[in-house]
Amino acid sequence: MASQKKPSITLLLAAPRGFCAGVVRAIDIVEGALETYGKPVYVRHEIVHNKYVVDDLKRKGAIFVEELDEVPDGDHPVIFSAHGVPKTVPDAARLRNLFFLDATCPLVSKVHMEAARHHKDGSQILLIGHEGHPEVIGTMGQLAAGTVRLVECVEDVATLEVDETKPLAYITQTTLSVDDTKDIIAALNARFPQIKAPHKEDICYATTNRQGSVKAIAERCDVILVVGAPNSSNSKRLVEVARQNGCGYSVLVERASEIDWEKIGSPKTVGITAGASAPEVLVAEVISDFHDRFDVIVERAETTREDVNFKLPRQLRLDMQSKANEV
Repeated sequence: MASQKKPSITLLLAAPRGFCAGVVRAIDIVEGALETYGKPVYVRHEIVHNKYVVDDLKRKGAIFVEELDEVPDGDHPVIFSAHGVPKTVPDAARLRNLFFLDATCPLVSKVHMEAARHHKDGSQILLIGHEGHPEVIGTMGQLAAGTVRLVECVEDVATLEVDETKPLAYITQTTLSVDDTKDIIAALNARFPQIKAPHKEDICYATTNRQGSVKAIAERCDVILVVGAPNSSNSKRLVEVARQNGCGYSVLVERASEIDWEKIGSPKTVGITAGASAPEVLVAEVISDFHDRFDVIVERAETTREDVNFKLPRQLRLDMQSKANEV
């Protein structure tokens, strides 16, 4: 009996997608520390928001903790996650003489420096972001409690109470929806015409580029799958952007095993992208599962190219070089 012919489908692979330079740097810091200093290496909070990445680093010898008091005294390094931490965290590490490496994304550190500069200038500071996100906790924690106020939506702008005798400035979380943030900024500018903006956009290049690539394919797709973790802000924003730009059935999947094939049905065109902390191996896993069920044509839909690289922390680079010279 002849085998049943598979239905045809086109997979549009959005590009850029997946790992950004900040995530690559953070993972390289953990792997470099393991290679240079040996096991274990302690990591405060998930180094990036992706279970596959975290589990892989655990297998290599990383131990993940939520707070520093879970780290034993000794000379094993402790690494702070890419999302950034409040100033109280490195201060506490110094008090215990812990050796720490800061994997905070340099673009998040830029926002921290902006907050400090605005505070030094005497400005009131507003942070556009999502309450409870590690990056927001880290940014607000750069200054004394109450110094930075959170704005989550356009509606929050109307109820803000500010001291009209002092200048006002805003900063933003780096992983927000570009379009939603524009609306909040427009509301702030309308109500506070003299408000100071960042010298350069706070939403990071990777977030902007990944949202742009999804916008470019959304109207062509019957389905868009975003590979990413449920606690990944930038991944969740990609789903929202896809829906807002013409693809009503857009969903977040952590692994190929989460795909609801019954709901997907037999679409003609499926878009695939990945959040900034999702490794390409998980995208390949999704594509492989489509090949099992469909006669697949793969198209690459590239909107821009990225060539950003961030250096590892200086101490780690020196120690890695010193170890290499010993061999």
